[in-house]
Amino acid sequence: MDNTSDISNKLFASQRLLVALKEARTKLEAIESQKTEPIAIIGMGCRFPGGANSPEKFWQLLQKGIDAVKEIPRERWNIDDYYDQDPDAPGKIYTRFGSFLEDIDQFEPQFFGISPREAKSLDPQQRLLLEVSWEALENAGIAPDKLSGSKTGVFIGIGQNDYAQLGLNREQPELIQAYDGTGNGFCFASGRLSYVLGLQGPNLAVDTACSSSLVGIHLACQSLHSKECNLAIAGGVQLILSPEVTLFLSKAHALSPDGRCKTFDASANGYGRGEGCGTVILKRLSDAVADGDNILAIIKGSAVNHDGPSSGLTVPNKQAQQKLIREALSNAKVDSTEISYLEAHGTGTSLGDPIEVEAIATVLGQNRTADNPLLIGSVKTNIGHLEAAAGIASLIKVVLSLQNQAIPPHLHFDKPNPHLNWDRLPIEVPQCATPWNSATRNAGVSSFGISGTNAHIILSSAPVAEPVKAEYSKPLHLLTLSAKTNEALLNIALKYQKYLTNNSSTAIEDICYSANTGRTHFDRRLSFIASSTDDLQAQITAVIAEREAEGIFKQHQKTISKKKIAFLCTGQGSQYLEMGKQLYQTQPTFRQAVDQCDRILSSELPQPLLSILYHDNLNHQLLHQTAYTQPALFAVEYALAQMWLSW
Repeated sequence: MDNTSDISNKLFASQRLLVALKEARTKLEAIESQKTEPIAIIGMGCRFPGGANSPEKFWQLLQKGIDAVKEIPRERWNIDDYYDQDPDAPGKIYTRFGSFLEDIDQFEPQFFGISPREAKSLDPQQRLLLEVSWEALENAGIAPDKLSGSKTGVFIGIGQNDYAQLGLNREQPELIQAYDGTGNGFCFASGRLSYVLGLQGPNLAVDTACSSSLVGIHLACQSLHSKECNLAIAGGVQLILSPEVTLFLSKAHALSPDGRCKTFDASANGYGRGEGCGTVILKRLSDAVADGDNILAIIKGSAVNHDGPSSGLTVPNKQAQQKLIREALSNAKVDSTEISYLEAHGTGTSLGDPIEVEAIATVLGQNRTADNPLLIGSVKTNIGHLEAAAGIASLIKVVLSLQNQAIPPHLHFDKPNPHLNWDRLPIEVPQCATPWNSATRNAGVSSFGISGTNAHIILSSAPVAEPVKAEYSKPLHLLTLSAKTNEALLNIALKYQKYLTNNSSTAIEDICYSANTGRTHFDRRLSFIASSTDDLQAQITAVIAEREAEGIFKQHQKTISKKKIAFLCTGQGSQYLEMGKQLYQTQPTFRQAVDQCDRILSSELPQPLLSILYHDNLNHQLLHQTAYTQPALFAVEYALAQMWLSW
């Protein structure tokens, strides 16, 4: 008997051990899976040269093959005082050209709660980050004011401090004030974003020179994987406000005299400087799918390394670049042959281009045929080298290419670089718009810092989501627009008018939902009640033309402080027959809520709630009995609240 008991105990112990081991293995697999989960890109915003002040305008610039290079604006510095075609002339710059943003002095500080006095000390790079990040959040359908207190991380590539040099080196130390510090430090550029939006996730300003913004995106992905944050704003910014850095680059003979990046071409003779700002909104893919986000593309994997020993501090290392791409592919669990396009760092230097192309061919050219070449290009041929913001410009270009299923033309590629044996390289440079419509599209994005820090990211097309059809259709829809000033409100109305003109087939319910839930609501308000996009467009046109029209409501709401909204529902004595009947017949959310209450109360009331409210006039006296009055009032009031919340 004792023997049998011992055997049974040993069996039970073994079984418990096996169960524990199985559970431990499951947990380890879950942790490992979490570390490699793809990251969804759900929103984007940008300011790039050539008037590319939105992702849509940026795509137009790329698709049309526009070269955004122009002469250095006089507002930056007088190029005549610095220009000399001799690259070795002391204190002189041998190029007059670059790619620049417009209106960088335009800013509404009060929108972000910044006083005019403080705004004077604010580096325009901080202003751009605030505006572009706000737009990226709205592009993602996230109302920025809803993020306060959230675990949202900020990862910003930034490396220029021209504005600080202009303000602090004016030989008038008595004019220096506290705002000069918070307005110009790199940590404050990222920190101000979290402060203004109330974010409590990790916050990093990243300076690895030309790879800064792509390194920032890599760090954001790692933070999401480790669950330090649940949402991330990542990107970079670059402005050229004073000549000192351009002077240094001239002495290093790094610049192209005509300001253009002639990447992979025989005439490549240096890069053209550019400026801009871009940010993306990132979320773990599983969360993005669960939340019903509009996924633009996914990041499958990324890697960062350093050149280590090379022939010089600023000289790239081919072996390091190969290792970088291999590691990114491994992290992404993607085979090299599955990469169909690579957005190269591609600055257009006679030294860097051959090293990069050979590294690409070594890793991604394996097992390729002439019929299946790897396409490579560089956005720098359009907008110059944005240095700290170069990586985010490249990434946004690839995301737009994935969305539009086309690869834009690579400019200034007339005669291939003779230092490369193009005949043996399974690589092709697209000189015109190229269709990219395979079922699964994978791409790589490279960004290499002049100090040696390299980053590579593997992107893939977004998973195809089945459109969800509404169970019921609404006869009328509500569109709400708001702004902090009347002028801004009119500008928003103009944008919606233009959008409706170009996108008349978009469902009105989608337009209204995105505007109502994905934007912060301000004091100056416009609302429209319409049955179709045509009605909506006519109403917006009437507002712009200052004409009266039905279904338009204007309001200026004085907001003293932000407070939570509560619904106060009236009690017994306010009931009446068929209350809310029209809403029950026409509004799906209202009807579902009342039906839910009816089901819950079916076992509690002798007569069904619906028969008391709407269906059986013989029971009209029952509505005034307390047992029915209070549940009926609650059902109607609850259904009203649910309907308003859905709007």
